[in-house]
Amino acid sequence: MKITVNWLLSVLFATLLPGILCLQKEMTIIIAPGGKDCFHENGLTGQMVDLEYQVIDGSHGDLDISFDLTDSSGRLIFADYKKSDNIHRYKLPQDTELTFCFNNEFSRMNSKTVFFEIIIEREDEDAGWSNFDILEGLSPEEFYDMKVQDIEDIIKRVRNNLTKARQFQDMLRSHEARDRNMAEENYFKVNAWSFFQIIIMLGVGFCQVVMVKSLFDTESKAHKLWSKM
Repeated sequence: MKITVNWLLSVLFATLLPGILCLQKEMTIIIAPGGKDCFHENGLTGQMVDLEYQVIDGSHGDLDISFDLTDSSGRLIFADYKKSDNIHRYKLPQDTELTFCFNNEFSRMNSKTVFFEIIIEREDEDAGWSNFDILEGLSPEEFYDMKVQDIEDIIKRVRNNLTKARQFQDMLRSHEARDRNMAEENYFKVNAWSFFQIIIMLGVGFCQVVMVKSLFDTESKAHKLWSKM
């Protein structure tokens, strides 16, 4: 019974601990015209920060946004100006609070829809386990009989593969949303331009009819005007 309980606790820690040591967040936000949205996350020394963003809708405007990432001291780490998407990777040299902002102040009429994902984790998958000895108290016989290390490695691989698959699916969804918005925007522009051309053609046709009719109507004001010319 003791071996079973220890085995279950070991598997539980192996499953939950990576999630405790890793932060993953993804959001889709709408930034108003002339607006700026900022977010804050804490990071520890040696952790790797992966941040990716993409503008998926520009409200009939350009698909671009300005971005900046700073630490708690105000030092600028990354800065982008009017980009549609980008990926940033940074290793934290010390404990700090990260602040990243999406800036739409250059646009006065169009809001921007931005999808972003941030991951803060140890670069070394096994770095967190040095601080948490989940096998403490187990005898060598119990360790080798249960093969906890093998189970731990399998769980890590499964978790990493599932995380990568989910991230890839999220990015595919963001690309799909962006392409759909671009198609709808092009559809709107084509319809608007076609409607404008139809109005011009009707106006030109009406003017031509009036002008031709005035040539044969001697009492019309247009005919008198043509006679003077």
